[in-house]
Amino acid sequence: MTSIETLAVIFGLASALSWGAGDFIGGCATRQTSAYSVVLVTQIMGIIIFPILAFVFSESLPSIENLMWGAFAGFFGAAGLIALYIGLANGKMSIVAPLAAVISVIIPVIYSALNEGIPSIFKLMGFIFAFIGIWFIVGMNVVAPRLKNKDLEYPLLAGILFGLFFISIDNFSAHAIYWPLTVSRITALIILTGFILLTKNNNKTTAHVMLIVILAGLFNTGGAALFALASEAGRLDVATILSSLSPAVTVVLACILLNEKLSPHQWIGVTASLIAIILISI
Repeated sequence: MTSIETLAVIFGLASALSWGAGDFIGGCATRQTSAYSVVLVTQIMGIIIFPILAFVFSESLPSIENLMWGAFAGFFGAAGLIALYIGLANGKMSIVAPLAAVISVIIPVIYSALNEGIPSIFKLMGFIFAFIGIWFIVGMNVVAPRLKNKDLEYPLLAGILFGLFFISIDNFSAHAIYWPLTVSRITALIILTGFILLTKNNNKTTAHVMLIVILAGLFNTGGAALFALASEAGRLDVATILSSLSPAVTVVLACILLNEKLSPHQWIGVTASLIAIILISI
């Protein structure tokens, strides 16, 4: 593996760690406030932090095309969150969450294969173990309940939108990172605010919870930046697969900090994820 490929793996794993920690902290915050409030603060944190990073690293303002890809990333990411939350609220969580997660990975993998060629056999094997890991970690039980077509609509939509979110980031990360990500956060904030106003979901967040929400926003923002760096340094499929192992980080943190017990199928998922990391890193 070249130094550039190694860098992509490091950034991808760092993205998973950051996103996983953000999801864990955000999950703790949503026990005391609305999930939409957590997501909104996350977008605001990005709007504040990404321009600062752009100035710190002297990133020039990119072309309109790259900023448009940033806007697309914001749209797809926000729309994907809305579809996921609606699916979780109305469907079977044991199917909605893992299906959306796996679909969101498959689409960038196919896109990357068409644009960057077929990856090595070890990476392909790693991808398979990663799919297994994601499904078993995110799924709430091993036995799938009887499904109806409507149970699949929102998770499929959410997965497709999240997949397009990853692809959008890949299309601007080679030229600029922080300014397009700023545009993505502004776009997402507008869409999510409009959705919340339309659904009249305006739960207020208390001051003591806000600190937790801000911390979740910092990790989520870091995850997005690290994913963009991974995508810029190496293949999109590798960056996507590794960063999508974030649920493993979330469940391990819950196990360590909240004394939650991992179910047998989650242990299978964590083990498969570790094997995936080794194979992808070869």
